[in-house]
Amino acid sequence: MIRSMYSGIGGMKNFQTKLDVIGNNIANVNTFGFKKGRTTFKDLVSQQLAGASNPTDNRGGTNPRQIGLGGTLASVDTIHTQGSLQTTGRALDLGISGDGFFIVNDGNLSYYTRAGNFYLDREGTLVTADGLKVQGYLPDPVSGQIDPNRFGDLKVEAGNVIPPQATTDVSLKGNLNANLPVGATPPEYVYVQYKVTDSLGGQHDLRMQFERTGAGAWNYTAERFDKEIVPPGSPWVPLTTPATGTLNFDSNGALITTGFPIPATNMVLSTAELGTSTNQVNADPVTIPLSVNMFQGLTQFEGSNTADVDQINGNSEGFLESFNISQTGEINGIYTNGEVRILGQMAMATFNNTGGLTKSGDNLFQVSNNSGVPNIGFAGQGRGVIAGSSLEMSNVDLSEEFTEMIVAQRGFQANTRIITTSDEILQELVNLKR
Repeated sequence: MIRSMYSGIGGMKNFQTKLDVIGNNIANVNTFGFKKGRTTFKDLVSQQLAGASNPTDNRGGTNPRQIGLGGTLASVDTIHTQGSLQTTGRALDLGISGDGFFIVNDGNLSYYTRAGNFYLDREGTLVTADGLKVQGYLPDPVSGQIDPNRFGDLKVEAGNVIPPQATTDVSLKGNLNANLPVGATPPEYVYVQYKVTDSLGGQHDLRMQFERTGAGAWNYTAERFDKEIVPPGSPWVPLTTPATGTLNFDSNGALITTGFPIPATNMVLSTAELGTSTNQVNADPVTIPLSVNMFQGLTQFEGSNTADVDQINGNSEGFLESFNISQTGEINGIYTNGEVRILGQMAMATFNNTGGLTKSGDNLFQVSNNSGVPNIGFAGQGRGVIAGSSLEMSNVDLSEEFTEMIVAQRGFQANTRIITTSDEILQELVNLKR
C-alpha cells in the first residue's frame, strides 16, 4: 500500500522534470543555435519476494517474483541535431552546416557555440553579443598565408592599409603563332602588355615584344611606355639596360628549357625611367628576373596569338574597403587597390562526445569530463562548413514538444491517481477500527 504511494510521488517528480525540460525547449524555440533537451527515465530497484529456482527432474524452474518501487530520472540529454539555416543578409551572421562549434574566449576560458551572430567592437575584434572574442588562425605577416601555428583573436580593422609592394615576378602564358612570317615587320610582332608597380606604389606600363626569327626561334625585347614621346614617334622604347633574348621551341611546340639562353639575367626599370624629366621619383628600380619561369607558359602552335600575362605580383597602396567570409571560414579583405588579402580564418571544434558538453548559458557550451578534448581545425576538414549571411535556428519542433507535454501532463495526472487511490484504501483500513 505505502509502496504505491511512494511510486506515485516518484512518478510525479519525474514528469515534473520532464515538463521543466519541455518548457525550456519551448522558451528557446527562437534562440539561435539552441539545442533541445530530452528527458529519459528508468525504473528503481525492485523488492524481491522470491528468487528464481532451477528446474529439477520432477519440477520445472520458477521465475523470480519482484515488486517495482517506482521510477527515477535516467538522463537529461542535449540533442545536437542540425537546425535549419535562416538567411539574414548580414555579413557577420554565420551558420554551421554540419558538425562543429565556433570557439570564443573571455581571456581565461574557451567556450563553444553554434550561435553565429557576431559583431565587431571598436578595435575591430570579432566578438559575440556578450563580448567574447572569436578565435581563429592568423596570417603570416610576411607571406600573408594562414599560419596554423598562429592562433588568437580575429580582427577586421576599418582603414587597414597594405603598403605598396614592388613587382618582382611576371609569368606569361598562351601561344605564339608558328605561322607568323620570319622577319615580319613591326605590325606583325606579338606584344604582351602589362603594368608593374614600383616601391612607392607607382604604376608603369611595360610590354614584351616577340619577333619570329626562324623555325621555332623567337627574339623578345622588353619595352617601356615613355610618356614624354609624342607622335609621330612611338612612345614604346627599349629599356635603358637592354632586356632581350631568344626563345626556342621544339617540334611539338613546347619551350626548350634546357640550357635556357638569356643574355640578360634581369629586366630592370631604373629609377630615372620611373619618372619623367619634370617629375622625378626616388623609388627603387623595378627588377624582374628573366628566367625560364617567366616564359615556360608559352607555346608555339599554328593558329592565333594568345600570349598574355599569367601572374604578376606587386601592388599599390590600398585601404580595406569591405570583407567577406568563405565556407571554410576565411575572412577575405577587399582593398581599394583591387587586392584581396586573408585577414584570418575562423577555427572550428568538434568533440568525440558532443552530448557530454556542459551548457553554461548565453548559447555557450564548455568541455566536461565526458565530452573529450576539442579537436580544433579548419571548417570543411571533417567539420561542418560555414554558411555566410545565415544563422542556425533552434532545433526545437513545437509539434513534438506539445505532444510530449500532453504525455507528461497525463502521466502526472495518472500518478496523482495512484496517491488518491492508495489514500482511499488506507482510509478503508482505518475505518475497520470502527
